[in-house]
Amino acid sequence: MKKWHMIIDVEKCEDCNNCFLACKDEFVGNEWTGYSAPQPLHDHRWINIHRKERGAFPYVDVAYLPIPCMHCKEAPCIEAGKGAVIRRPDGIVIIDPEKAKGNAELIASCPYNAIFWNEELALPQKCTFCAHLLDKGWEMPRCVHSCPTGALRVEHVEDAKMERIAAEESLEILYGELGSRPNVYYKNLFRFEKCFIAGSVDAIKNDVVDCVEGARVLLSKDGATIAETTTDNYGDFRFDGLTGDGSSYAVVVESDGYEAKTLTVVVSDSVNMGNIRL
Repeated sequence: MKKWHMIIDVEKCEDCNNCFLACKDEFVGNEWTGYSAPQPLHDHRWINIHRKERGAFPYVDVAYLPIPCMHCKEAPCIEAGKGAVIRRPDGIVIIDPEKAKGNAELIASCPYNAIFWNEELALPQKCTFCAHLLDKGWEMPRCVHSCPTGALRVEHVEDAKMERIAAEESLEILYGELGSRPNVYYKNLFRFEKCFIAGSVDAIKNDVVDCVEGARVLLSKDGATIAETTTDNYGDFRFDGLTGDGSSYAVVVESDGYEAKTLTVVVSDSVNMGNIRL
């Protein structure tokens, strides 16, 4: 059977919050019988956007990570819900707004912090994937419909096809070690979870410091080259997707007419090497 899956491209998210506002527009003050009670105006973020800054001035990278309910295949909230939370055949996880009243335990059951407490109604609430709209023929939830950059998209496909899409597009799941098997996938997640090594190559030409374009830059670990790139017209280069575990890397810069230069970098966080003079 076809199931609903969401794909979030971290590289395309600009933190415009259109998704958040569309969710508010759809659910604040609106009761969708059988799907959700009205969302309160404040405190709830059924799609919450996290922010992360990597690097250091003047080389800084900022990424945004939208986190909705993951509609997990092994959703911890279902067990904690004691019959008040169901996973529909199409993969959407729904908190029954009547059966869940007073069950505050649901809040702590979600490892993604995607369930919120409605104090006025004494009710746990979360993203419903706009199931009330999909059941009427909509092709996507409001958050996806409102995204101006295409950072959010949905796939209504069988699990086997979704696995193929994930492999073809190098998609990942967030916090896979939790074992909840989410139906939300991420593209370019390294922008939020990994580290980079960046720098700029220059040289003295005719008594003037100038950028070196097209310099060959190699990244090595434990004596083996693991990545290679060339500098752009500003002399800049970057290696991304590195694990910040304190590993030591060798950065080798080569350019015709100059002696090669090798530098050692320890990566516990993103590193800006600054200017490298040949």
